[in-house]
Parts: sequence; structure tokens; C-alpha cells
Amino acid sequence: MHLLKSSNKNFKSHNNSHVKPNSYHPMKKDYTIFVTRQIPEAGLQILRKNFKNVIVNTKDRNLTHDELVKNVRGIDALLCLLNDKIDAEVIKNMDKCKVISNYAVGFNNIDIAEATKRGIVVTNTPGVLTDATADLTWALILAVTRRIIEADKFVRKKKFKGWAPMLLLGTELAGKTLGIIGAGRIGTAVGLRAKGFKMKVLYFNTNRNETLEEEVGAKKVSLDTLLKNSDIITIHVPLTPKTRHLIGEREIKLMKKTAYLINTSRGEVVDEKALIKALKNKRIAGAGLDVFEQEPFVPDELLKLDNVVLTPHIGSATFEARTKMAIVAAENIVKVLTGKIPANVVNPEVLKSSKL
Repeated sequence: MHLLKSSNKNFKSHNNSHVKPNSYHPMKKDYTIFVTRQIPEAGLQILRKNFKNVIVNTKDRNLTHDELVKNVRGIDALLCLLNDKIDAEVIKNMDKCKVISNYAVGFNNIDIAEATKRGIVVTNTPGVLTDATADLTWALILAVTRRIIEADKFVRKKKFKGWAPMLLLGTELAGKTLGIIGAGRIGTAVGLRAKGFKMKVLYFNTNRNETLEEEVGAKKVSLDTLLKNSDIITIHVPLTPKTRHLIGEREIKLMKKTAYLINTSRGEVVDEKALIKALKNKRIAGAGLDVFEQEPFVPDELLKLDNVVLTPHIGSATFEARTKMAIVAAENIVKVLTGKIPANVVNPEVLKSSKL
């Protein structure tokens, strides 16, 4: 099924030939933009305002790899999602494409080397989802330390017979130590929120974070020191070859038995098997996970545990954040196709390419 030539009802094209030429916006460029899944309308409006042919997959599912390969042929720009695998095979079929705009901060779903080799600009959407992801991080921290999901189930099962002194006891945050692995935008936002909970803050990062140090008295430490001394450990690093399984069995053994692990970054940063083993054996107190090693697959062993809170990769899932992401992703495409340089270029070396 080739979407660019198909009248399949699941794909909307805004190039309609029945529209009179002079009804187009006078500045519209004759480019074809392919959007792999429905995104907030604000982003699509920007694309439709600037380009004659905007094709959107409106079916609520990810495209298969074969569908991606077929439908990137002949397009000038691709707006894709973090779960679209834009590998070398897909990119090799982008004979005209000038820009891949990823609707996400992370870009480990794209073969950056292949895109760069072919002169294709790759962009992402950092900054606009910082607060949303930081908020969810704290939601997971509170949910797992105060056993909120367990308590909710307890009430719904009609087990609540009245206040009891030892019922569903959790852990207070005041006076505890928050350990932040990766003090970039999101890690910083999470750390700043710790002040309201009267927590101490440690962070592990390549560079010093003066904002955290000045605002909350945070201390930059080694990863091992952070693991040994933190009560809550929260992960905010991108997925790279160096960060894959950054937290494994060795690292988990360094943690306090009363500690909690929170991950809202990428699932593969944590060795999931090692974490499950630690949770089952009560080696650590609990975990809050918004991401998983082999999404969308979640191991049955995790689903059966009461000391872990699970959410379906919703770190940026607010109306505000997703709308801003759509706008930035669309604007990145507009800038590249109109000869301008977007602020969010993942592979800046490609800007020297004559293809631009």
C-alpha cells in the first residue's frame, strides 16, 4: 500500500486536485510532507498553510516498516514519531527528502549517520516537554513512595474498613536525598521541584549544573556515590551506546534497600531483567517506570509486582506539551524547506550539504 498514491480512507491528503490553483495560499510551496500519525491540529495547520501536499496517517496505529519504506518515496519532508523506526533502509528510499522532523526529544529511532550521509537534516522537539515530563516524574515518585496505586485498588475492592495505624504505610520525602542521573533540561526541572519537598539533591552529569547548585544546593557526584547515597534515583539521560544498561545489576546492588528507582527517559537505559530481579527480591523498595526496554512489550513479571508503578510512556502527554511539540516539529520542516536553519538540528554537520 503506497499512501502517496492511495485513496485509503486512513490517509488524508490536502493536495486535493479539485481545489482551484488560486485558492492556495500564495506562498505555499509545492512540496509533499508525510506525517506518520495524527498529531495535534496546531502543527498540521502550520504545514497546510505553507505546503500544498500534506499527507497524514489518520489510522490510530504505527505504520509497519514496509509501509514506511513505500511511503517515504517522493516526499520532501517526514514528520515522524519516536516509535517510527527510521533506519537505513527507510532513509535510502527518501530520494527527495530534505528533512526528518522527529516528534520527540530523543532521536534514537533514527539512523542519524545514514541521514547525514544523504544530506537530510534531522530535527527534534526539546524544551517544550520539560515541565510535563518533570511533573510526571514527581507523580511517579509520589505514587510509588506513598503506595497510591495500591491504596486505590484497596478501596475499589471494598477492603477499606476504616482508618488503621499500620495501613499502607509509605515513605516521606522531606529530608530524603534525590539523586538525578542526567542534569539536562528535564533533570534540572525535576531537581528544582525537590526544593518544595525539602529534599537534598545529588546529581551525576558530564558538566556542572550551576542552576541546581545555586537554587537547591545540589552536589555533583560520581554515579556510584549517587547510587549509594540517594533515597530516590531518577533517570534523565538520552539513549546512546554509552547509556544503554547504565543501570544494571552492579549499579542496583549499590542502592539502598529502601531506595526507589524512577525512569522517564528511555527503557533501555535500565537492564530490565536486573531491575525485575531486584524488585522481586526486595533488593530495593520500589520503582516508577514510564518507559520499558522493549516497548510496547511489558514483561508479565513487572505487571505482577505491587512495588512498581507503571505508565505507558506518557511523560509528555499533556495537551500543552503535545501541542507545542507539534508546532515545533512543523516549524522545523518549514524552516528547512524555506532555506532557514531550525534551532533544533540534531546533525548540524549536514548544514554544509549542497542539498539544502
